[in-house]
Amino acid sequence: MKNLKLIASLLVFTLFLGCSEDNLDVDLDALEAPQNISALTTVTQDNTGKVTFLPKGEGVTQYEIFFGDGTTTPAYVGPGGTVEHTYKEGIYDAKIIGTTLNGKKTEVIQKVIVSFKSPENLLVTIENDLSVSKKVNVKATADYALFYDVYFGEAGKPNAVSANNGESISYTYQNAGVYTIRVVSKSAAIKSTEYTKVFTVTVVNQPFTSAATPPNRQASDVISIYSSKYADVAGTNYFPDWGQGGQGSSWAEFDLNGDKMLNYIKLSYQGIALADGKTINVSGMEFIHMDVWTADLQKLETSLISKTNGEKPVVKNLVANQWNSLDIPISAFTSQGLTVADIFQLKFVGTPWAAGTVFIDNIYFYKAPSALIEMPIDFESTTLTYPWAGFGAADFGPIPVSVVVNPDKTGNNLSNKVVKIEKPSGAQVWAGASLNLDSKVDFTKGTKVKINVWSPKVGAKILFKMEVSTSPKDGNGNPTVFVEIEATTTVANSWQVLTFDLTSAAAFKTTNAYDRVILFPDFNVGGTGTSYYFDDIKQSN
Repeated sequence: MKNLKLIASLLVFTLFLGCSEDNLDVDLDALEAPQNISALTTVTQDNTGKVTFLPKGEGVTQYEIFFGDGTTTPAYVGPGGTVEHTYKEGIYDAKIIGTTLNGKKTEVIQKVIVSFKSPENLLVTIENDLSVSKKVNVKATADYALFYDVYFGEAGKPNAVSANNGESISYTYQNAGVYTIRVVSKSAAIKSTEYTKVFTVTVVNQPFTSAATPPNRQASDVISIYSSKYADVAGTNYFPDWGQGGQGSSWAEFDLNGDKMLNYIKLSYQGIALADGKTINVSGMEFIHMDVWTADLQKLETSLISKTNGEKPVVKNLVANQWNSLDIPISAFTSQGLTVADIFQLKFVGTPWAAGTVFIDNIYFYKAPSALIEMPIDFESTTLTYPWAGFGAADFGPIPVSVVVNPDKTGNNLSNKVVKIEKPSGAQVWAGASLNLDSKVDFTKGTKVKINVWSPKVGAKILFKMEVSTSPKDGNGNPTVFVEIEATTTVANSWQVLTFDLTSAAAFKTTNAYDRVILFPDFNVGGTGTSYYFDDIKQSN
């Protein structure tokens, strides 16, 4: 019976493919095992012990349910289907197995409590969601209960939402306000147990996550107004007010776990003013970027203000309760006749007027780069700067690192420019230098990295590391997604090419967006006042 049902599922899937693109390839072996397997179990309240199973899961084409009461034959259920089973009073371990098209299985054990006693000791928590406006989370637990229904009290929506005893339910209201929420906890008994609460549903008025980290850019390709990523225009006043405080508008610099952002409250209009007498010429830029979060603004009007001919606005719609990444073309302002060679102020206007709060981060002008810091890196560009950052001095500060003239144009390295990393006396054993790339590494160009290295000694370990700079940080603030490979010098005072095979590291994945390279000269050895030189960091197969 099981095999016949699985064959039927495959037949349906095959017919579906036949009705789609003829050249569509489906790799069944690549399908993952089912995830998030569970079942909503409800029971009739008539002392009969009849339980209905509604299995749920991701990637499932068929469910098997073993009822756990000695019944040896499982029930087979398709996605969205239900099955009923009658129990005697007791507690049972039901087994739910989800199967994919390629036969992979995932199973879970779920307790089924069949009690002809009404639920007792009902405990209910009702909370506003911290990150989504007007969303309420409910959880109910009771002795002898199998499931519970929640009536959220919103007009025009009388139906209950159900969950297993002890699991959570979430519900999003159309409007904030006061609602009567009723929870009905049920067992197999005729009598249920209820809990009612008058609850105030609120709007979330602040972000709980940061905006996306801006990409690496050359200094010549960006003019930053407010950002922790780039160097901001000095002396900028982010809260000049312009008399709007009298209308109830205000401002603050909001700190989200160390990530600061501008916060304009009850925004009528507020803005940013450069230092007295200072202007910026953004005619060479292509866009102004901003990351905007709001719970209650529908639109944001942004104006650039020129000393020559005033201001021109651009209006953008906003999606509530998420970061809106806005990239406004400079041409949207110049097409209105605005001169952008002498911008000295920016203005923000909220819709509705003076009634909403907005958080703004990463305000900067930018243009497409004429050149990128990306693999291969040879330090010969006349337009790029290579902002290496040294670290690990004796006092844990930076060690000297710079792009210099090749000190030894012999052998296999006759290039003009190389990077010099000094390891002063007393430097940490892990001292080194890092360089942010302007684009992630493309591994179709190879999964080995070759580096031309000049070492003052034989046997120096060179550790090469790549990081995903945006990955979660560890306790020391370092990205947790990285790959490290070691190689050892075999000659002294001469150039040699070292090869770092990334595939030899278990942590390496070609799908990771590595965008930072790090070099550790003479790794695991304290600094002795020596210098190391590196060049031609490139990929190979």
